[in-house]
Amino acid sequence: MTSTSDRSAAIDVSDLVKRYGDKVIALDGVSLEVTAGSVFALLGPNGAGKSTAIRILTTLARPDSGTVSVGGLDAVAHPDAVRRIIGVVGQKHGSDPQATGRENLVLQGVIQGLHGAELHRRVDALLEQLGIGHAADRVVRTWSGGMSRRLDIAMAMVHRPEVLFLDEPTTGLDPEARAEVWSQVRRLTAERTVSILLTTHYMEEADEFSDEVAILDRGRIVATGSPDFLKRQLRGDALRLEFRSDVSADELKGALRRVEGLGDINVSGRWVRARVSDGAAIAPATLAALDGAGLAVASVTISRPSLADVYLRHTGNEFASTEPPQLIAAAI
Repeated sequence: MTSTSDRSAAIDVSDLVKRYGDKVIALDGVSLEVTAGSVFALLGPNGAGKSTAIRILTTLARPDSGTVSVGGLDAVAHPDAVRRIIGVVGQKHGSDPQATGRENLVLQGVIQGLHGAELHRRVDALLEQLGIGHAADRVVRTWSGGMSRRLDIAMAMVHRPEVLFLDEPTTGLDPEARAEVWSQVRRLTAERTVSILLTTHYMEEADEFSDEVAILDRGRIVATGSPDFLKRQLRGDALRLEFRSDVSADELKGALRRVEGLGDINVSGRWVRARVSDGAAIAPATLAALDGAGLAVASVTISRPSLADVYLRHTGNEFASTEPPQLIAAAI
């Protein structure tokens, strides 16, 4: 069996299929490759198949078909070996709130086969590296959310894993705590000593920290590439309009039929997104047409394409939306 050091792919998934019963296909031919030492973000809403993929990659579930390699090891044939080379930070805290931070780390180290002076050196180093050494001997229930999350990362890193899975690592944290967590993750990514697969609901996290992104929609990968590459595929600008009340696709089509350069118009309640060839030039004509149709605009924003725009282009939905928006597929 080989390790990540012997190959360029830390994770290699090919034609992965997972069904639940006769009707639910959670994963439908998913293929992806995570380069060793990189950060790979898997984006998708609830129900896209993201959690199923993570469970299979971390050996907690078996696929119906396809191949899964983690660190050069067949995750289906050798799950125990894979577990020894991965670290997992789940959506919920993994520490014992009644134990101290140091006690949590020591216990995790023992579970991972560390002992004696080696274990205590590793625990001390992680406490210092992740900026939680000052609270090491306090019970975790007295810690802040950001500190507890950093402890989760330390526990996942105690055995020096080759591959680290971060599953929604900052969900529920306030902006300051999120920043604390990502300052530590940034250190890990800068050192390139571990490969990271990240799932997140925050597009800006994937954009800023990942080398590559895969968008998962209804069990299929619909787009993959670096954030910059994916954004470059969307030419022009992103136009976002907020109306004073809900609008319909038919209303917009009628109002904007004479405005050239608008495309991919997406309507969701009182919010509208569109692709425009030149935002500064087209926005005034767009606002004038809407005003003439009696559609009151509350705010307008013009920006360069974001990952949210990429997601919208490939899925037809806002990333956080639970209701499918109306889509005018062709330019008006």
